[in-house]
Amino acid sequence: MESNQAFVEVLVKSLVGERGHIPIARALKDISVELAGKRIEGVPYSIYQLLSHMSYWQNFLLAYLEGRKPQMPSSVAESWPERATPENVDEWLMMIEQFLQGIDRSIEYARSVQLDDTLEHFPTETNAGILRNIASHNSYHLGEIVVLRRLFGSWPPPGGGYPA
Repeated sequence: MESNQAFVEVLVKSLVGERGHIPIARALKDISVELAGKRIEGVPYSIYQLLSHMSYWQNFLLAYLEGRKPQMPSSVAESWPERATPENVDEWLMMIEQFLQGIDRSIEYARSVQLDDTLEHFPTETNAGILRNIASHNSYHLGEIVVLRRLFGSWPPPGGGYPA
């Protein structure tokens, strides 16, 4: 396997959540709308707010890969929803679905673009850098989702989680 292809596959595994931690899709599986909006003292956000924040930045970074120039928020606070809970089950399920579709789009880019090319609207960054940023940001916040699930007694998910 050529070294660039090996890196692509490592990047894809990072985007999916393979090897380093539970796959993202499995960690999000079976989170009810009630659990998504639940808060705990000392933690400034709910699972819903975390996933909303993850989606915001994933979409923001994907815009660069798509040749667009997204508007930088005036404050990082804009990437966090004020509401702690989804309005309803449909909104929650749609958010999960769109987030996972964003991961699929990221994987498509990882496998189809020249990773060391710089971006038109972000010339100090490469395709690989953007994809790495998506993977690491999602991994960071996924860990927080897993901890919240543990604190609420909702771990492991169906199919298991490690450590269980």
